[in-house]
Parts: sequence; C-alpha cells; structure tokens
Amino acid sequence: MFKSLREDIAVVFEQDPAARNSLEIILTYSGLHAIWAHRLAHWLWVRRRRFWARVVSQFSRFVTGIEIHPGAVIGKRFFIDHGMGVVIGETCEIGDNVTLFQGVTLGGTGKEKGKRHPTLGNNVLVASGAKVLGAITIGNNSKIGAGSVVLMDVPENSTVVGIPGKIVRQDGKKVSRDLNHRDLPDPIDDICKTMQGEIDALKKEISELKRRLDV
Repeated sequence: MFKSLREDIAVVFEQDPAARNSLEIILTYSGLHAIWAHRLAHWLWVRRRRFWARVVSQFSRFVTGIEIHPGAVIGKRFFIDHGMGVVIGETCEIGDNVTLFQGVTLGGTGKEKGKRHPTLGNNVLVASGAKVLGAITIGNNSKIGAGSVVLMDVPENSTVVGIPGKIVRQDGKKVSRDLNHRDLPDPIDDICKTMQGEIDALKKEISELKRRLDV
C-alpha cells in the first residue's frame, strides 16, 4: 500500500511542473485525493459493500469535484490533472500510466446493461473536456484532443481530435489534418459552408433561368 502511495506522489512530480514538495501534493491535490478515495470505494465495492462504496464515492465527489464510480477498474500511476468535472463510469477499465485532464467524461451512451463504458489502454492521455463514450477501446499510447467526442474504437499509437473524433495521426504518421488542442474541427461551420455553397449554386441556376425566360 505504501509503495502505491509513494508511486502516486511520484507521478504528480513527473506530470505537474508546479508540484514543489510531497506535503503540498498530499494536502492540496484533489486528483490524488479522488484516486485514493476510489481505491477505498473499489475495495468496498468488490467485497459487496456497495452502499458504503457509493457513500465514499459521493463524499469524494463532493470534496474534489471528481466522480469515479466505485466499480471502475483503474491501473497504476493514474494521474488526474486539476480534475474538476471528471466523470468515470462504473464499467470503465483504465490501464497503467493514464492521464486525464479536467472535464473529461468516460461515460456510456444510453441505458444499456453490462459493459457500457470505455476501456483505456496503457499510456493514454485524454485532454481537457474530451468525452469518450460507450463500450469502446482506446489503444495503448493514444491521445485524445481537447473537446473531442470519441464514439468508436481507437487503435494503438493514435491521436484523435474533433466531433466526432477522427484519427489524425497513427504510428507517428499523419492520417489527416494534424490539429492541436485549440484548433479542432467545427462540424457546424462545415455544414453551414456546405449549405451556403448549395444556396449559391441555386441562385446561379435561378438567375440563368430568368435570363433565358427574358430572352
């Protein structure tokens, strides 16, 4: 247990350049508090102390702003940066060395039973505000861009951005537009541009018909 606690603190030092000392991390990092609370809640959950597991989970949510269902399975060296608004569903499975930023949702897509939340492989990074929904798998070493909505499986070593999420890099090679966290596709804007193009074409056609009728 103490080895795991030390490992959690070491991850914060690695991931957050603002971290200054262990005492500060232990007392002030809400992401770390949420992870530790989840470990207790999950311990109770697997021993069928479901009510008390939910009590611990909800208390942690109240204190940290991070909601992790006690049924979620989380690997080693998990790091939540800032963390406010993070939601992790009951059937989520998270591998080792995974990083989540604030506002991330690992959720379901409806009222289906059984496995209904994502599985994240090892070394996955999910950036601010991203939504990963459904019983999908995010492969090892993959990255999800900020604000993305991912509804399909993502292969290993991939970078995904946009709504819906699209793979822009895989195995270090460019697949399509390589966008950063502040330059994501805007599907509404794309639709508006398509509609405007069609309107312009119709106007041109109407003008041509009027010209022929006048002749």
